[in-house]
Amino acid sequence: MVTRSFTAVRCAVLLAAFLCLPAVPASAQAYIAPLAGFNFGGDSGCPEITDCDDKRLNAGVALGVLGNVFGFEEEFAYARDFFGDTPGASSSVLTVMTNAMFAPNIGPVRPFVVAGVGLIKTHVELTPSSVLTSDNNHFGWNLGGGLFIFFGEHLGIRGDIRYFHSFQDFELLGVELGDTKLDFGRAAGAVVFRF
Repeated sequence: MVTRSFTAVRCAVLLAAFLCLPAVPASAQAYIAPLAGFNFGGDSGCPEITDCDDKRLNAGVALGVLGNVFGFEEEFAYARDFFGDTPGASSSVLTVMTNAMFAPNIGPVRPFVVAGVGLIKTHVELTPSSVLTSDNNHFGWNLGGGLFIFFGEHLGIRGDIRYFHSFQDFELLGVELGDTKLDFGRAAGAVVFRF
C-alpha cells in the first residue's frame, strides 16, 4: 500500500515539474537523435571512463526540441550486461528520462547542460534455469553536459557525458541491499536530425 502511495506521489511530482517548465517558443526546432555509448563508474561493469576493456554498448534515442536558450527532451536508452560479464548471469539497465536543457544558440556549435528525472529499470537474471530473477523500477535523476555541432539546418552530431542516480536503494531478489542507490555515468554520441 505504501508503494502505491509513493508511486502516486512520484507521478504527481513529475506532472508538476513538467507543468512548471518554461514554454518552448514557436521558433523551436524538434529533433531526433539516435545515440550509442557506454556506461562507466559506479555500479556499471566498467569502473572508469578510460582504461576499460569491458565496455558494453548503451543504445537509445532522444526526442526533443531546442529553442534559442532552453530545450526539452525525452530520452530512452538500454544497455545489456550492465553489471559486467558475469558467468551464469545476465543483466540490463533501461533509462527513460525527461530532461530540461540549457543550450544557448551561439551558432553551429551549441554547448548544453541537461538535467531531468525518470525511470531507471534494472534486470538481473541468474541462468541457465532463470529461476532467480530480479527487476527494480527506480525513480532517478540524471545530470550532464555536452556539445551539439550542426552541419547546416537539419543535420548534426552530439556528444555528452551524463551521471545517473536512483532515489531508492537497489534490491536483489526482493531484498533491499542497504544504502545501495544505483549510480553510474554514461558517455555517448549521437547523430542529430532536426526538422
